[in-house]
Amino acid sequence: MPETNTLQKLLLFFTVCFAFLNTAYAQSRFTVSGVVRNAATGETLIGATVKIQSADKRSATTTNAYGFYSLTNTAGTYDMTVSYIGYKTVVQKVNLTSSIKLDINLTEGTELQEVVVRGNQRKDENVRSPQMGLDKIDMKVLNNVPVLLGEKDVLKTIQLLPGVKSGGEGNTGFFVRGGAADQNLILLDEATVYNSAHLLGFFSTFNADAIKDVSLYKGGMPAQYGGRLSSVLDVKMQDGNNKNFGVEGGIGLIASRVKVEGPLVKDRASFMFSFRRTYIDYLLKLSKDSTINSNTLNFYDLNAKVNYKLDDKNTIYLSGYFGKDNIGIKDLFANNWGNTTTTLRLNHIFNNRLFSNTSFIFNKYNYTIELLDEKNNAKVQSYIRDFNLKEDLQYFGDNHTLRFGVQATHHRIAPSDISSTAESSFNSQTIPNRYGLEAAAYISDDWKLTDQLNLLYGLRVSGFSLLGPGTINTYDDNGNKTSSKTYGSGDFVKSYFYPEPRLSLSYTLNPENSIKASYNRNTQNIHILTNANTSSPTDQYVLSSNNIKPEIADQVALGYFKNLSDNKYEFSGEVYYKRLQNQIDYKDGAELIANADVESQLKYGGLGRAYGLELYAKKVRGKLTGWISYTLSKTERKFNGINNGNYYPARQDRTHDLAIVGIYELSKRWTVSGNYIFSTGNAVTYPAGKYNVGGLTTYYYNSRNANRMPYTSRLDLSATLKPKENKRFGSSWTFGVYNALNRHNPYAITFRDKKDDPTQTEAVKVALFGIIPSVTWNFNF
Repeated sequence: MPETNTLQKLLLFFTVCFAFLNTAYAQSRFTVSGVVRNAATGETLIGATVKIQSADKRSATTTNAYGFYSLTNTAGTYDMTVSYIGYKTVVQKVNLTSSIKLDINLTEGTELQEVVVRGNQRKDENVRSPQMGLDKIDMKVLNNVPVLLGEKDVLKTIQLLPGVKSGGEGNTGFFVRGGAADQNLILLDEATVYNSAHLLGFFSTFNADAIKDVSLYKGGMPAQYGGRLSSVLDVKMQDGNNKNFGVEGGIGLIASRVKVEGPLVKDRASFMFSFRRTYIDYLLKLSKDSTINSNTLNFYDLNAKVNYKLDDKNTIYLSGYFGKDNIGIKDLFANNWGNTTTTLRLNHIFNNRLFSNTSFIFNKYNYTIELLDEKNNAKVQSYIRDFNLKEDLQYFGDNHTLRFGVQATHHRIAPSDISSTAESSFNSQTIPNRYGLEAAAYISDDWKLTDQLNLLYGLRVSGFSLLGPGTINTYDDNGNKTSSKTYGSGDFVKSYFYPEPRLSLSYTLNPENSIKASYNRNTQNIHILTNANTSSPTDQYVLSSNNIKPEIADQVALGYFKNLSDNKYEFSGEVYYKRLQNQIDYKDGAELIANADVESQLKYGGLGRAYGLELYAKKVRGKLTGWISYTLSKTERKFNGINNGNYYPARQDRTHDLAIVGIYELSKRWTVSGNYIFSTGNAVTYPAGKYNVGGLTTYYYNSRNANRMPYTSRLDLSATLKPKENKRFGSSWTFGVYNALNRHNPYAITFRDKKDDPTQTEAVKVALFGIIPSVTWNFNF
C-alpha cells in the first residue's frame, strides 16, 4: 500500500517535532519519570495517579499499561504524591533542578478498611478524563460478584454494566451498544481471542487468577485500537512476583485451578503460571450407566508469562495462553476447539518522555467435529491463524500525551477440511484457504487545553487486502456467480483503505460535574457467519473480499458525569447513536456450513442503526458498595430482499436491561453480595404458518425477528468467609446460589404439533438452569 510510506513519514515528522520541543524546553523545564510497582510483588501498576505540586504549580498524570509515568514542569521543589486504589499513598519531596528518574513502590493497604468498588483509576478520573464509554473492572470486586457455579468470570461481570447485553442465559457472549458478537475485539496481552467461551459459552477463557487488568471500551475508542466496530475488551495478564514465590488456587464443584509465581532473578525477572481444569468427565465416569460414563465433557486452560528486565530502559515479556474444550457422546460425535496465543514484547524507554512497546503476536483458533457412526462418519476441521507485528510509542509532553504507531496482521483462514471413510455417505472435501493482510497507522493526542477542557483526538488509517492464492468468484445480488478468476500466491485480489477519525472531549463544570462528547469511526474486515442467537464453536469466519466490503460504524455519544460526597458516589448518563454500513446477513434458508460458495448465501450492503440511553450509579466506598445500571436501547438492521427492505430488529435488540449489584462487608471475615438482572427477551422469528409434505410438518416464516422471547429475571447470591489470618497460609470459602428464585428463564423456544390435535401448534420453552448452589475453597501461601 503506497499510503503506508506517507503515514510513516508523518509519524516520523511528529516524532521529530516533539523531540525538538523537548529540546527547546530543556533549559527551564525538567522531567521526573519512572515506573510505579507493587512493593510486595514487583507487579507494575496500571493507572496509578502521580502528581507534583507546589504553591503555584501543579502537574498530574497516570501510569500507562506498563506502569510508566512522566511529568514535566519548571524548576523548583515539589510535593510528589503517588496513589492507587487499595494502596497506601506515598508523598515525598522532589527537587527539579534537572530531569530525574524515580521509581515508586506502593504498599497494599489503606486507612479505609471497607470494601472499595472501583476500577484502577484516580478518584475523579470518571469526571475529568475525556475518555467516554470506558469501564475498568477491579479484580478484587470481581471476586465478590456471584456467578454460575462459583467460577469468577470477567465476561459475566461486564454483562452487568450499562450498554452491554448478555448473549443468553448462562452465556459469556455479549453485545455492546447494538453491535453483533463478532464486532467485539477481545485481547489477551494484545493477542486476539476469537472464541472467548468454554463449554459452549457457560464459562469464559479468562482465568481470573491470572488477570491483572480489564478495560472495556464501548465508545470513544482510542486510535490504537481497531478492527472491530463495537467494543474493545483489553485483558492483561499478571507479570509474576519478582520478590517471593507464591501459590494460590481454588477447588470448586466442577473445576479447580492453581497459580504459581515467583522470581527467576530477584527484582529482575519473574514468572507466572496458572492452570485450570474441569472434572465433569471424571464425575460422569462414576455413573454405572455406560451411555453416561463414556461421554466426554471438559475444558482446560493454561496462562503463562515470564519477563526479564534487561536494564533500566529495556524489559522483555513473553506470555502465552493455551486452552481447549472437549465435548463428546460415545459412538455419536466428538467436538473440540481451542485458542492458542503467544505475545513477545519489548518495552524500551528512549528518554524520560518517550516510551516504546514493540510486540510480535501469534494467535490461532481451531475446531474439529467428528461424526462417529461407523457407516456415516466424517471429520470437519477449521482454523483461523494470525501473525501480528505492532510498534506503539507514547510521548509525554507538558499538556499533551501523544500516542502513535503502526501495526500489520497476516490472516489465514481454513474454512473447512472434510474427511471420511470410503463407506461413508459424506464426500471428502477441502475448501481452499483464504489469506488477508491488514495494516494500520495511527496517531492520537490527549491534550489538556485548560483546567476545565480536555481533548482526546486522533486518526487511524486502516487498509486491508485479500491475497492469493485461490480462485475468487464474483456474485450478483441474487447469489448467482457472474465471474471467476484464479490468483497466484501473494497476488492482491482486492484492497480497501479507510480513514478512521476519533474525537473525545470533556468539559469540567466544577470538581464534581462534567459533560463529555465523542465521535469515532471503526472498520472491520473479519466477519462471522452464523444464524444462531449466540456464538458457537463452529461459527464460520470470512474475510472482506470483492463481494464482502469492510463493515463501517460511526458512533456519536454525549454524557453527563457527577460525583458526590468526596467521590464516594459516582453517577453518569450517556446517550449514543451508532450508524452501521456494509452489514452482512444470511439469506433465508442459507447453507453456511462446509459450503465452498458460502458468499453466494449472503446478503450484502446492509444498513444498521443503534441508539440508546445508559444510566449508571455506583457507590465506591463504605461497608455497602455496588452499582445499578440501566440501558434503554433499540437495534435494527435493513437489507434489500429481507422484510420487504424495511428496518427490522436485530437478534440482539432488547429494549430494557437492568442490573443491580450489591456487596456488603458484614465483618472482617464475612462479605455477602448479590446481583439482580432483568432484561427484555431477544428478538426472534416465530413461524407464521405450516404445511404438511409427505407426513412431515414444515413451517414458513414472514417478517424476520418480529417476535420476542420471554423476559429474563434472575437473582444470584454469594457469601465469602475468611478464616482467621495466618501469616504463612491464607484461605477463604465462597458459598453461592445462582438463580436463587429458581426462575426458569428461556434459552430457546421450539415449535411442534400438538399430540392430540396435529393441526394445532404449540410452543415449547427450553430452560437450562433452575436454582444452582455452589461452594469454592480458595487458598494461597
